[in-house]
Amino acid sequence: MTGIHIVTDSGSDISPTDAVELGVTVVPLTIRFGDEEFHDGIDLSVEDFYDRMSAHSGLPATAAPAPGAFIEAFDAARAAGAESIACINMAGTLSATIESARSAATEVADRIEVRVMDSLTVTGGLYSIIRHAVDAAASGATLDAIEALVADRAARTTILGSFDTLENLKMGGRIGGAQALLGTMLKIKPIVEVRDGEVREAGKQRTRRKALAWILDRVAEAGAVEDLTLCEAMAPDVDEFRAMFPGTEGLHHVRIGPTIGTHGGRGTMGVSFVYPPSPS
Repeated sequence: MTGIHIVTDSGSDISPTDAVELGVTVVPLTIRFGDEEFHDGIDLSVEDFYDRMSAHSGLPATAAPAPGAFIEAFDAARAAGAESIACINMAGTLSATIESARSAATEVADRIEVRVMDSLTVTGGLYSIIRHAVDAAASGATLDAIEALVADRAARTTILGSFDTLENLKMGGRIGGAQALLGTMLKIKPIVEVRDGEVREAGKQRTRRKALAWILDRVAEAGAVEDLTLCEAMAPDVDEFRAMFPGTEGLHHVRIGPTIGTHGGRGTMGVSFVYPPSPS
């Protein structure tokens, strides 16, 4: 390993296999079911997580990694030959994870430069930013250039997701601007948007299929979007949703894991994408 190493957190939903292929380090959040504690993607698989959540009363608890977990990741990258590190985290408004990363960066500042960057997004949105950062680092980009790339893509990234219920978001305190949907969530299929680090109401439909069709209509209206990614939490109708796309060439597919799935719940499904740049 030489040059700039990319570090992220499990809010990116990068699987262990993909992390190896990309050459990135994923620092896991902690998931607690009562007295049992697990590390996302380490000793808790996506399938086991949703099975446990279905059997668990109440909402599992998520906890940001301690600064020590990031320090360990940074030091390991340095020992492997990294000259500097770009640590790209899920939205700081939705998790304290980025604060742990910043604290850790300060602790290791005397031995390696770490630039901590807020992606303003989660799951597939963060995953796509990581892929571009990896490509930039491999091409010899500087930390400044990677930071500019992340800021640009973060400002243009959005997620639209359909939920069977907003109860998990409500219990987890992540409801944000979608609060108005709570009064009618038993009668409709709510759709939320994650953009600029905030969860907002995007729309509501009477049926699941109509909600998914609404999402694809919004993508079509957005124009020449980039990095279109299907994001799903073991949704039983994922194949049906995929068939609704006008074309699947280049379509990425991310399975929502424990860190984000705790707040969305099994069956959550939608897309992340990057809006085209504004005309200059």
